[in-house]
Amino acid sequence: MAEPFLELRDIGKVYPGVAALKGVSLSVAPGEVVGLVGENGAGKSTLMKVLGGVTAPTTGTIRVDGAERTSMTVADAIAAGIAFVHQELNLFDNLDAAANVFIGREPVTGPLRLVDRRRMAAEAEPLFRRLGADFGPDTPVSRLSLAQQQLLEIAKALSLDSRVVIMDEPTSSLTLSETARLLKVVADLKASGVSVIFISHRLDEVKTCADRVVVLRDGQMVGRLDKGEITPAAMIRLMIGRDLRSIYQPPATAAGEAVLSVEGLRTAAYPERAVDLTVRRGEILGLAGLIGAGRTELARAVFGVDRARGGTIRLDGRAVAIASPRDAIAAGIYLVPEDRKACGILLDLTIAENIGLPQLRALAEGGIVSRDRERTLAEGERRRLDIRAPGVGVRAGSLSGGNQQKVVLAKWLSMQPKAIIFDEPTRGIDVGAKREIYDMLRRLADQGVGILMISSDMEEVIGVSDRIAVMHEGAISGTLGRSEFSEHRVLELAVGQPPEPAVEEAL
Repeated sequence: MAEPFLELRDIGKVYPGVAALKGVSLSVAPGEVVGLVGENGAGKSTLMKVLGGVTAPTTGTIRVDGAERTSMTVADAIAAGIAFVHQELNLFDNLDAAANVFIGREPVTGPLRLVDRRRMAAEAEPLFRRLGADFGPDTPVSRLSLAQQQLLEIAKALSLDSRVVIMDEPTSSLTLSETARLLKVVADLKASGVSVIFISHRLDEVKTCADRVVVLRDGQMVGRLDKGEITPAAMIRLMIGRDLRSIYQPPATAAGEAVLSVEGLRTAAYPERAVDLTVRRGEILGLAGLIGAGRTELARAVFGVDRARGGTIRLDGRAVAIASPRDAIAAGIYLVPEDRKACGILLDLTIAENIGLPQLRALAEGGIVSRDRERTLAEGERRRLDIRAPGVGVRAGSLSGGNQQKVVLAKWLSMQPKAIIFDEPTRGIDVGAKREIYDMLRRLADQGVGILMISSDMEEVIGVSDRIAVMHEGAISGTLGRSEFSEHRVLELAVGQPPEPAVEEAL
């Protein structure tokens, strides 16, 4: 391995009352892929902000090509060849791909210094070819898939002559095939001498691409793993200080009668395809499928966000009319949405205000919401779900992803749900918080709540579900009992192929 060109030495960062980083050291050599893992709140983001010049460390030094300094500015980081591909993509969808690559750095021509679009496209084209992109410089960003937008962000980073690209949860919204393609891009970058710091909660991907792994816990580096030592179990052990038991927890009792069922339901996305689906009492039904198969559209139709084009929704065997979320909530059907920040939680409100929001009428006295009732309700849910915050008056936007998800869940649990739809329940959540969410799902199912869990994480859908229904192009292509589970079978159904007969042992 070549000598490191970038080193962070004994980095500490103290905020008022909080030590976010404590003596963390990290080095990066040319053409090296470094996995950076840790639970939410472990210090990964703070360390990357120090590296990117966004924040100055309280203690420690940064060395670039042997030159030592106590901190960097953003301009210093860019000059040093440090580039970011953030989980939240920073693209302008009203511009084309080339314009996004060179935003703020557009080549100009003529005395009027007009943007030289031809030169911009010519300089962007080789970047796209290098990444194997299937779109061109003139393609509007609004037409790009999420995976293509990821490639565009990487092209943007490479246009800065980057020596190290920091990828923060780059596969969190990608399908399996898109993830494989991105990991190939990582391998190609490595082969060309570009280093990558790969931050991900998907530990199998870290194992696939990383040359070594650095593990943070509570602001400290608690260990590193070299290539031959990298396994999900080893990373988890360092991340949370203990081994995790198997994901799957069997139900307390056998599944009962249908709680929630849809018959011939048609959505706006696939108006010609009908969905038939049943969630039974006491079970977790996983809903798998490729992105675009219609899973989220089904959830939105059942919850009344989008109007169904036909079909019947039944709750406890009785047909219910759902034309809006208000109707679904009144019936006891709740949705924990895929994008919790955009649709599930109000970041500027407190924990208490978020939890009380769906039942303001019940919390009111004389038409005015009682803050005492609201706080009492929220405090009970905070203790019940172990929402880690000093109190329910804390702003929801200040919480970690896992605790935000608990707040979304808390507002529904306080209302005695009959059925809850979870759309990507652990996206962007660390491994320890995932375990807590899985425990909650099982407890809810054991209490008789119908659970429909939509997930693109194959390990999750196989490890948590009692049955798996698979969608393909707007319809259910098949349903698997637990003894039939395998990645191969789920993928066969996801692409519209009937599964082969079972030959392996039951899980």
